[in-house]
Amino acid sequence: MAPTIGMDETDTDILLGKQYGDVFSSKYITKQMLGKGISSTVRKCIMRDTSQFFAVKIIDITSEKNTDRTQAIQEEYNNEVAILRQLSGPPKHKNIIELFDFIQTPTYFFMVFELCPEGELFDYLTKVVTLSEKKTRNIMRQILDAIQYIHSQDIVHRDIKPENILLKENLTVKISDFGMAAIVQDGKQLTELCGTPGYMAPEALKCSMNLDGVKGYGKEIDLWACGVIMYTLLVGCPPFWHRRQVIMLRTIMEGRYSFGSPEWEDVSEAAKDLIRRLLVVQPSERLTAKEALQNQFFQISDSPSKMVFTPRKKFRAAVLAVSVICTLSRYSTQRAIPIRRARQNPYKVKAIRKVIDGCAFGMYGHWVKKGEVQNRAALFEHTPKTELKSMMDNKDSPHMSPSASFVGIGITFGLG
Repeated sequence: MAPTIGMDETDTDILLGKQYGDVFSSKYITKQMLGKGISSTVRKCIMRDTSQFFAVKIIDITSEKNTDRTQAIQEEYNNEVAILRQLSGPPKHKNIIELFDFIQTPTYFFMVFELCPEGELFDYLTKVVTLSEKKTRNIMRQILDAIQYIHSQDIVHRDIKPENILLKENLTVKISDFGMAAIVQDGKQLTELCGTPGYMAPEALKCSMNLDGVKGYGKEIDLWACGVIMYTLLVGCPPFWHRRQVIMLRTIMEGRYSFGSPEWEDVSEAAKDLIRRLLVVQPSERLTAKEALQNQFFQISDSPSKMVFTPRKKFRAAVLAVSVICTLSRYSTQRAIPIRRARQNPYKVKAIRKVIDGCAFGMYGHWVKKGEVQNRAALFEHTPKTELKSMMDNKDSPHMSPSASFVGIGITFGLG
């Protein structure tokens, strides 16, 4: 059956329809590209019968010359489809991406998903640099709730990261990309090394290197990744990153990270406590998703509580209001930031820090990529390189102000 040409089909849509064949194009109109991976392309599409918008992941299974590689790709996506169908319920979880349709042809796989118009959490974070604790709490609660459900189905995701977390309206989270997911039952452990280096758990790395007698790993690796994500949301950069990957992997296996940067001065102890309990090297001591959701960080209310006022309470409130007004009247002007403090360490001043970070991501946000080489952490390297330190220490060199290492973003980041 030839596809029916709809009123909103452009010449490009028609050409794409011919490229992808009648089996898919008779049901859907293919629209603009949303993203592109190594072996797949994601496009917006419209169902002909209902005019409903979806996102379709199109996998070209003939692009690989290597037969073994082609077979591996087919197995990966068949596995993803099987797991998504298992997770589709009932009950269906609101924070897991929904697979609406799967079409297989000799040349293409078509996976039709619900459309998430706000894109990836990765891109959202690049745009806003950091998130408030309120927004972080909202996002992490949804992620952990979804992971709790995934684990209850004896499934481990194995690639939880901001790129695989999609957003809908009002920061509604959708966990996606189950291509590396696996089923773990009856205490079975996994041994295959997969995922993204910066989010890999210590036990997965140690297992692949035969270190410390670690024979495998389980669901706990998803909780480690949650700790990495939460850390990144709050301060904009990941806890584990180094230009030399071998050093980064070592710090992950040792669990070496810190809350020492100035950004953490504005983060609550409750948030830090949850991160500490997720980024635990020993998996048996790491929080489960259920335990994480019971942490103090999620018990903090973000909405004003409803109060019932009595005459006595009204009087006390009035007295308190007068007291506050009298106190505030003593500070009629905004407190100035001492110039000496700003010169010594400008990045420690929150107002200046937000300007610096905003400028850095405004200029170099396009440079941040979904890989370890062009990692967002590079934009937080606020200390001068060795050669710049030598210049500052050399009396014969031109004068460099104490703030130069922070303001000279293009120099200190080595971005060219």
